[in-house]
Parts: sequence; structure tokens; C-alpha cells
Amino acid sequence: MTAQPRLWIEATTIGDLVDRAAAEVDGDALVFPDGRATYAELAVASDTWARALCAWGVGPGDTVGILMPNCLDFAVAFVATAKLGAVAVPVNARFKAHELAHVIGHADIRVLVAAAGPEGTVDFPALLADVFADAAEQDPRALRLAGAPALRQIVHANGARPGQLTREVFLARAAEVEIDEVRILQQRVRIRDVAMLMYTSGTTARPKGCLLTHESLVRHGATVIRDRFRMTADDRFWDALPLFHIGGITPMLGCIGARAAFCHAGHFDPAVSLRMLQEERITVAYPAFDLIWLAILGHPDYAAADLSRIRLVMSITTPERLRDLQRRTPHAAYVTSFGATECSSHLTLPLPDALEEVRMSTLGPVVPGMEMRIVDPETGWICEPGEVGEILFRGYARFEGYYKEPELTAQAIDADGWFHTQDLGAIREDGNLLYSGRLKDMLKVGGENVAAIEIEDYLVRHPAVNIAVVTGVRDARYDEVPAAFVQLAPGATLTQEELIAFCVGRIATFKVPRYLRLRDEWPMSGTKIQKFVLREELETELDAAGIEEAPRIDSRSPAS
Repeated sequence: MTAQPRLWIEATTIGDLVDRAAAEVDGDALVFPDGRATYAELAVASDTWARALCAWGVGPGDTVGILMPNCLDFAVAFVATAKLGAVAVPVNARFKAHELAHVIGHADIRVLVAAAGPEGTVDFPALLADVFADAAEQDPRALRLAGAPALRQIVHANGARPGQLTREVFLARAAEVEIDEVRILQQRVRIRDVAMLMYTSGTTARPKGCLLTHESLVRHGATVIRDRFRMTADDRFWDALPLFHIGGITPMLGCIGARAAFCHAGHFDPAVSLRMLQEERITVAYPAFDLIWLAILGHPDYAAADLSRIRLVMSITTPERLRDLQRRTPHAAYVTSFGATECSSHLTLPLPDALEEVRMSTLGPVVPGMEMRIVDPETGWICEPGEVGEILFRGYARFEGYYKEPELTAQAIDADGWFHTQDLGAIREDGNLLYSGRLKDMLKVGGENVAAIEIEDYLVRHPAVNIAVVTGVRDARYDEVPAAFVQLAPGATLTQEELIAFCVGRIATFKVPRYLRLRDEWPMSGTKIQKFVLREELETELDAAGIEEAPRIDSRSPAS
């Protein structure tokens, strides 16, 4: 296969990406519910913030934390940090005090920029005041905190608190640094320099810091947006994933590379997002997860909404749910994907004009410039087409490693540079990826191996089920049995007996969930549902009730 020529977009740094875009176009660069910026305005604002950061002592290799709601300031601070050759650390806004203290200390953050969210959401500067109580009695210009030895300043971008710099005080020092000083630092940045330290919580362990380079973010964003989403400067992209997530940062940079408008949902609200999708004339929607998109499609105002401009929707979900979404909005092409923070976002994506069978049944082929293979997790042998094994990848978008975790990095990346995802899948003869679940998300029910994703895909066929999550819980008879956690469709009802009846005779008895728990909210890690939390909650409940063995099931089909 002939390699695609590398464009300057793919071989540039984040700061240069923004400045070159500003020199070429003057349309919308960023749109948030609370503000917007053209490309020129983004370039100027990021220069000002870069000068201020420089004046406060930030230089190449230093880490700058960003703990903010999804807003324009977040993006400006991110770009400004990159222009200096410093490393941005988008801090997960869902972290609580213990996790915040760990990440801020572990990342050696020098300056932390924070802001309060909209009314009714988290006040991050207030949370930081609780985490670092000793800051209140100190000079905010030169902090010395026991829990974060590297941290020198906390900036409150939209308010004031003891021990924290106000926005005005922070930005006032920009006047002390000439723009030429920033340009010199910017010119010294190389594409393989680390641009971002992003902590990924995963679903079972403490947060791990992924080191991602300018090239991995800029080139990958450009490749995904241009090659797989087929976007141009005429497109307007809507994203609902938080900017502390790889699914927020990489698409934003990809849109800048395409000179398209990046429109963000802000603090997700279905009504606000529905209006934005219409008023901003969105052409590509990126809810990424069906939890988000179903909330929009289920909103009372959806029936009267005009979303006819949307030509492409990317949502990671089960094949059955994807087919349902495609039927409900046939004017847009739906695609799904496989990706990870360690891959700078997407590893695979179908093309918008791929056959519907490919878009509905597979996660698409590997993106240009990356390599993917499937290996037997026990032997390491490469699997044949169609054979299930562990998904591995390598290439320019692969992360550099886990910060301060050499042993963990060595376990994850082998001697040949392949990252072991601990996800199971198979590559078809046509090169498209099939997903089979997490290596650790396989249930062992009475000696039978069961993929949780297979049960989930069946359960969402029930008309009352909006979201289905399956995990194993321990059982005295079978070692473990499936348990289903379900979010119902609006106005629907469902009992455990009804769910079991829906399954018996249609899927193998050992796959039938023995417990049903209804959920309106989910324990989340970034954008992933934490299955281990659901499992622990249910096992605690069963222990308290003295239940050691799940109810028996009559395996005879109710339809027979």
C-alpha cells in the first residue's frame, strides 16, 4: 500500500498548528455554550497566557495543570502551555479530594489553573482549597505545599480565594514578557516532545499518567478528522466528551488542522446540546457514547428539532444499539470505533461511506500510520484472520509510557514497541476489527467462558432497556454468574423475572443474568462505567442479605 504524503499539519507542533490556522482563516475555531473564539482570537489569547505562564516561571518541560469545566479558557491554557514547550496536565474533573491530591503531586504540577463551573456544578477552586488547606495562609505568588512540593501557584480563573491568584493578577504579568521570548521557546519545541500528561483512570486501578507527544496529538487528530471523518473547513464538529479526556483534546486539534469549527457541549445538558446542534449547524456529531446520544434523542424537544445537516455520528456502542440508532436517524451515517488514551484516541474507525454492514458490525480498519495485530494472550502467537486474541498496536500515536511508572510501562509495551491493550478482538479478512470485550471482562460461569459484551448486546434488544452493563458476581454454585445493571427507557418498567424470561431459550442458560439492578446514574471513570464498583456494590448487598447462591433458572424456552 502506498504511504500517504506527510502534510505539514501532521508534522507540526500544537502552537504552530494554531498560529498557522490563524494566518489562513478567520472563521470560528472554538465554540462553547459560554463563549467562542475565531482562529485569530485563539492565537492571540494563547500568546497572552503563554507570556503570563512564562512570567510566573513556567518553561520547557514544566507541567501546568488545568482543572476547569469545559470552556474556552481550558483550550487557551492548553495551547499556551504547548507554545512554551511545557506539558499540559488536564485534570479529571470527576476526581475527588484524594485523587486530586495524588495526581497534582504525582505530576509535579508547577502552576495549576482552575475555575468554578456553572451554577449547580463543581467549584474546583473551592475543592482545591479543601485539598490544600495550607495554601490559604500562604502568599499565592510562591506556595510551599506539603502535599504538592512542585506547585508554586494556583490560579482562580473566574473568582478569588485565599492562597489563589486571581485571573487579573496572573495575566497582568504577561506584560513582563515580550512575545519574541515566547516565539523563541515555541521554535525550540520538537514534534516528538511530550505535550500532554493525561491521567487515565481505567476501571480498576489508580490513575496512570500517559505521556503524549505533539506529533501523536496533532498528526493523529489530523488523520482521524481528515481521513476518517472526511472533514473540511466547511464542517462544524460537535463534541460531548470532556476536555480532560482524549476524546476532547484530539478532535479539537484535528478540527484546527482541518480549519473546521470545534463546538463543545460544555457541561452536558440534553436541551442545551440539542439547541447547539441546530443553531451551530453541526455536520459531524461526536457523542462518543450512547449514554449521551440517547439522552438527546429521548429529549421532548427532539421530535421538532432539525438535525438534517448532520452527516456523520460517532458513538461507541453495541452493534444492535448502533443499528437501532441508524434506523432512528437514517440521514446520518453512524460509525463506531476502538481507541484508547494510550493511542491518542482512535486506533480504528470505519469510513463514512463504508458499507452499512461494515459500519454496524465492525470497528473499522486501523487508521493510517498505525499498526495493529491480534495475538494469543497465552502464547503471543499472531492470530489468523477471524481468530480472537488480544489487540496490540504501535506507531506514531502510541504514548511514550506511564509517567514515573517504568515497571508498568515495561509490562504494557513489549520490546518490539507493541502496546498490549488487554482488549480482545479479531481482524476480519477485509481488515476490519471485531471487538470481543476486555481480557479481564470475561466471566467464568461454571467453567464456561462468557463475554460480558455479548450479553449486553442481547439485552439492549429489549424495548425497555436503554443501557445494559453486565458484570460477574461471585456464586457458591457456579463460581460467578452474570448480573445486569440496566438504565430503562423513559417511562419503561422491567422486573428481574421479565428480564430472565426475555433471555431464557434465546441465549445459553449460563449467559442469562441472575440478578437485575436498575440504575439512573453510573459510577464513572472519565467516560467509562466502572464495572468493578457495580460488582462490589452488588456483592456487598448479597453478603448483607446472606445470599451465596443465585436463583436457579428453568432453561426451558417460554416460547416452546
